[in-house]
Amino acid sequence: MTPTPQFAKYREQLAAWSMVAPALLITVTFALYPVFDSFWLSLHHIFIGIPQLGSQFVGTDNYQALLRDPVARQALLVTLGFVLVSTLLELVCGLMIALVIHERFRGRGLVRAAILIPWAIPTVVASQLWRYIFNDRYGLANLLWFGDRVTDYVPWLAYPSIAFGIVVLADVWKTASFAALLILAGLQVIPHDLYDAARVDGATMWQRFWHITLPLLKPALLLALLFRTMDAFRVFDLVFVMTQGGPGDATQVLQFYGYQTLFTEGRIGYGSAVSVAIFLMILALSLVYLRAIGSSLLERKRT
Repeated sequence: MTPTPQFAKYREQLAAWSMVAPALLITVTFALYPVFDSFWLSLHHIFIGIPQLGSQFVGTDNYQALLRDPVARQALLVTLGFVLVSTLLELVCGLMIALVIHERFRGRGLVRAAILIPWAIPTVVASQLWRYIFNDRYGLANLLWFGDRVTDYVPWLAYPSIAFGIVVLADVWKTASFAALLILAGLQVIPHDLYDAARVDGATMWQRFWHITLPLLKPALLLALLFRTMDAFRVFDLVFVMTQGGPGDATQVLQFYGYQTLFTEGRIGYGSAVSVAIFLMILALSLVYLRAIGSSLLERKRT
């Protein structure tokens, strides 16, 4: 008996849901559930080590306290500064790297693989590497700065502005190659006929870059900006290994402040409020970037 069109459609939908169900279940279990659980915890006063206090529902008190917290405001400023400086440098460096490895030359494959090595190194290992480089006793930075004058030492990570710059430098060194990889993918889909036509019309290299490469590369640049902004907002391991948020609060980012609140001070509710606030900021930025990427793709399709 031949199945009716409605039954066949229902069977196709059932088969589609059965294929999507495992991925959907994993997403709900490991992505959505922790977010909702953190939000629920942020509405309570919970203290580790003081079981007699129990769990007290306080509504939005933790969020109101977060808005009044001067340490949280300072951590937010440091985080925004880190995001702005690191993502800008990573995009610029990534664009330059992508333009170089996009050209044809002998050994290009080897160069591409070598450029990705910093990104492949675990962040904790890279953080330790940079911490040793700027160690005030035996670091490579002191050796390069003072040469054989071993009696001179500079505590690089003890100065607030220098410590912040070193953390940014470590992040740029590690992740600029990832931005370059995304930008390279955008470069490879630009038709070469456009460059040939521009050369025939007498366009210089700079004019070809400004009027052809950059406009058509806008979606890839926005995508790289999206990923790097999200990662920069969630920076934790660099600060944890290299500076522990110091000196003072010079490198105290929101993620590290939330970690200290949760695990050092034992304030589960307040620390969860910090985590939820970070999540909401990242979500808002992601929506803005995705809208911009969609608009740029639509504009590119029209042109």
